[in-house]
Amino acid sequence: MAPLVRRSARAILVDDQRRLVLMKRSRPDGATYWTAPGGGIEPTDGSPLDALHRELREELGAVVDRCEQVFLFTSADGDGLAVQHFFVCRLRSLDPDARRAPEFTQADRGTYEPERVAMSGSELQAIDLRPAALKEFILTRRDALLDTAAVRAT
Repeated sequence: MAPLVRRSARAILVDDQRRLVLMKRSRPDGATYWTAPGGGIEPTDGSPLDALHRELREELGAVVDRCEQVFLFTSADGDGLAVQHFFVCRLRSLDPDARRAPEFTQADRGTYEPERVAMSGSELQAIDLRPAALKEFILTRRDALLDTAAVRAT
C-alpha cells in the first residue's frame, strides 16, 4: 500500500443564492481550472474540519456553517497517495479583505480568484472543475447537497 503523503480539506461551498463558491486558478503556463476552496491539513489542525475552517478564512475570508463531510477522494501523488476530504457547507459571510493565504503573494504560482458558479448543469458543466470526480459528484447530488447545506429555494 502506498503511503499517505498529503491530506487536504475542501468545501463544496454554497451561497445564499444556491451557487457554488469556487476558486478559479489561473497558472502562469496558461492553464485555467476551478477547484473547491480549502487546502492542506496542518499538524496543528485538530481535525479535517478545523483545517477547512482555517483554510476558508485564509483563502476567502469566509465564515461557514452546516458543514458535513460528504465525499472522500483519493489520488496518486508522487510515490504516495493524496486524500481530499470534501465538506458541503453553507457560506455565512465573505470578506475579501481578510484573505491571507500565502499563495496570494507568490506571483509565480498564478492567481486564485473566488468565482460563483450555478449548480445547475450547464454552467457547472462548462468549467474544468478538478478533480473531475467532484464535478460528477455535485451534478448527480445537487438537491441533496443543497438540502444538507440547508440552502432552500426562495
